[in-house]
Amino acid sequence: MDSIDRKIIALLAEDARRSLTDIGDQIGLSASATNERIRRLVASGAIRRFTLDADPTALGVPVLAFVCVALAPDADEAAFRAFAADHPAIEEAHHVTGGWSYMVKVRVPSLPDLEAFLAELKARKFLARSETIMALSSAAEATYTPKAPKP
Repeated sequence: MDSIDRKIIALLAEDARRSLTDIGDQIGLSASATNERIRRLVASGAIRRFTLDADPTALGVPVLAFVCVALAPDADEAAFRAFAADHPAIEEAHHVTGGWSYMVKVRVPSLPDLEAFLAELKARKFLARSETIMALSSAAEATYTPKAPKP
C-alpha cells in the first residue's frame, strides 16, 4: 500500500459515495485507474466494506452505553462472541486486557431496553460481573452503521 492508496481510503472514509472521477482528480489518476486501485484494496482486504454514517437518534436508538463484561468461568466464549456479532443492540465488542473480558458498545431505544439487554446477558449465563457506563454526549465518534434485522 502506497500513499495514493492511503489517500483513496481517506477520501472514501469521508464519503463512500464519492465518484471515481472526483477521487481520481484528488489523487491525479484517471477514473479507470482509480477504480482498479479500489478493486485491489477491496481484494487485499484493506477495504472491508463501504458503509454510511446514520444518525442513531433519528433511527430510534439514542441511548449509548459501554458494558464491561467479565465472562462467567463456565461461559461458552464462542457462544458469547456469536451473540455479540448477531445482537442488534451491540455495535462493537472488543476482547480487552485487564479485569474485564470484553468491552461492548451498545445502542438501544431506552433505558428499559438497556436493562433488558443486561438481563439477556445474565439469562444466557455469560456474566460473572459487569459494569455499565452511560454516554451523556459524544465529543468524537465513528460512524454509526445499524445491523440489518435477522429474517
